[in-house]
Amino acid sequence: MNEHIPHPHPPVYDENGNLICCSLEEKIDAKTPPQIAPRAEVHHAEDGHDHSHGHSHEGGLGWKAYLPALVSLILLLSGLAAEHLLNLEFFQGWVKVVWYTAAYLPVGFPVIKEAWEALRKGEVFTEFFLMSIATIGAFAIGEYPEGVAVMLFYAIGELFQTAAVQRAKNNIKALLDVRPNAASVLKGGKYETVDPETVQIGDTIQVRVGEKIPLDGSLLSEKAVLNTAALTGESKPQNVLTGEKVLAGSINLDGVVELSVDKLFNDSSIARILELVQNATARKSKTELLIRRLAKIYTPIVVYLAIAICIVPYFFVEDYLFTEWLYRALIFLVISCPCALVISIPLGYFGGLGAASKNGLLFKGATYLDQLTKVNTLVMDKTGTVTRGVFKIEDIVVAADYKEEAFMTLLMALEVKSTHPIAKAIMEYQGGQTLTEATDIQEIAGKGLKGNVAGKTVIAGNKKLMDQFGVNVPAETNSIVESIVMVGVDGQFAGYVTIADELKTDAKETIQQLQAAGIKQLMMLSGDKDSITQKVAKELNISAAKGGLLPEDKLNEVEQIKKDPSKIVAFVGDGINDAPVLAASDVGIAMGGLGSDVAIETADVVIQTDQPSKIVIGIKIGKSTQRIIWQNIALAFGVKVIVLILGAGGLATMWEAVFADVGVALLAILNAVRLQRMSWN
Repeated sequence: MNEHIPHPHPPVYDENGNLICCSLEEKIDAKTPPQIAPRAEVHHAEDGHDHSHGHSHEGGLGWKAYLPALVSLILLLSGLAAEHLLNLEFFQGWVKVVWYTAAYLPVGFPVIKEAWEALRKGEVFTEFFLMSIATIGAFAIGEYPEGVAVMLFYAIGELFQTAAVQRAKNNIKALLDVRPNAASVLKGGKYETVDPETVQIGDTIQVRVGEKIPLDGSLLSEKAVLNTAALTGESKPQNVLTGEKVLAGSINLDGVVELSVDKLFNDSSIARILELVQNATARKSKTELLIRRLAKIYTPIVVYLAIAICIVPYFFVEDYLFTEWLYRALIFLVISCPCALVISIPLGYFGGLGAASKNGLLFKGATYLDQLTKVNTLVMDKTGTVTRGVFKIEDIVVAADYKEEAFMTLLMALEVKSTHPIAKAIMEYQGGQTLTEATDIQEIAGKGLKGNVAGKTVIAGNKKLMDQFGVNVPAETNSIVESIVMVGVDGQFAGYVTIADELKTDAKETIQQLQAAGIKQLMMLSGDKDSITQKVAKELNISAAKGGLLPEDKLNEVEQIKKDPSKIVAFVGDGINDAPVLAASDVGIAMGGLGSDVAIETADVVIQTDQPSKIVIGIKIGKSTQRIIWQNIALAFGVKVIVLILGAGGLATMWEAVFADVGVALLAILNAVRLQRMSWN
């Protein structure tokens, strides 16, 4: 942090007496997920489990953290009982002072200590200073129970606040929990357990049932069933087949599986996600920064006003009584502490970021959570964004002399050894045919394949290939916009297969929901053929679409849109070619599952599940977060202004002051915690 915000909170200790947070700035920054510890610092018992020290499994505060407040509460209640209920004669004079001082010190001493440390650094106007002066002043005028109560409830409020912060962390800390700690690598014909950071690309690793996959790789086993919930938010187990990608952090649910490592540990999906999340809360929203700046000005003004409340009436009030006006000034100080504002706002944003991560969305900062709610123009790529990026056979048309199965037997014989995506789509044809081996296969660059199958000369490819071999094709093929594979057998046209990219299941619904969510303009920009782009856009009811674009063309289109200052532009893409336009848009959104690393690094928001409908959920989470934050601002300002006026007029006591400070802070925290219980589906 480049700027120290002098509004600290009372320190909170864990059960081992270690200081958790000792200033407001540190408390806010404590919400940032902890940095990845060096592996040398991660200790494992022989049973293979991590053993925490000093914290509960959920990362909550230990019972010792509550002990000072509990002791103080018991002493305060017993003192009030002795003084007002039992009317004990000995409970007066020095006994009363000592008793309430003993009640005060467990919660007050840490605050006074931190106030002194802050003063030594030249930081006068801290909340430590405000609370110390207010409560010591209460003791000075003989209001011992109220002095104890103010500091006690303040400390209790901080404990609840810390618990709320840690609760908000849980969604994101789940990512840290899935960080794999060991990998079983094949070396010299047997498997050895090693640190995942030492595993190299191309190594074979083995994962048993219930274990986490330590690195990104390709499945070598026939199949695998994986739990990817911590990575994608998807609760349904994922079925993976041989050759398909698997992500580090997934949990193997069925059988022992083997995979080939594709990425080093530090480049794996889980490491990338952790880095994105860890950096997210460092990027403050404009609202949060504004409140922080206001708080820097607000606190000294309040201190000077409190001094004025105590001294100025001396010159205007006939029956001026110093202790009475000092009491009013102390009440004013207690009420004025800006903790409800300064902590509940970042807590609200952190709750929004946590809720987003739980729903498979990673925001790289609170500012993008805000910005997404303002977007009114959404530009999207086609392949991999609204389509699956996986080709499939759409239609098979054969000449009169052929049956479909016989036709596909000839075509598949040529395509069986090809690695082209279209060839893979053709090979997924499910018929009753038996594969026949082709001989003398030749690849004719930019046109297709030629070979001999069962004594026949077979060609398969585009129209240029058919023209080269003098095969006449039907005129109807000229109007087909999808990718087409034509087949000729012994110089005669045998038929064709159309191959198309499949729309994602939620694509159509997403477009409708985006329009309902306030997106006024939708546009599709694609590097694919314009005819295919227009067809997909029409299916999705997107009015503006352009195809055949290079990366710089996409960039130019978005820059043209941004020339209109009323348009806040978001771009959704997944490929390397989308990186420039992702960087140029107001909000760049990348598909994180199939998306390229470059696109994911450049984007402001990452959709881990590759579902475009998550954009709508992101907008809803952003709007809910903003709504709760502004509710908190209105609550804090409203109650404080009312009680400040009452306090200055002598109509409010310390008890109302405690409510205006700690009570409002707790209400704001509870309001912010609601984000973690909401559903946006």
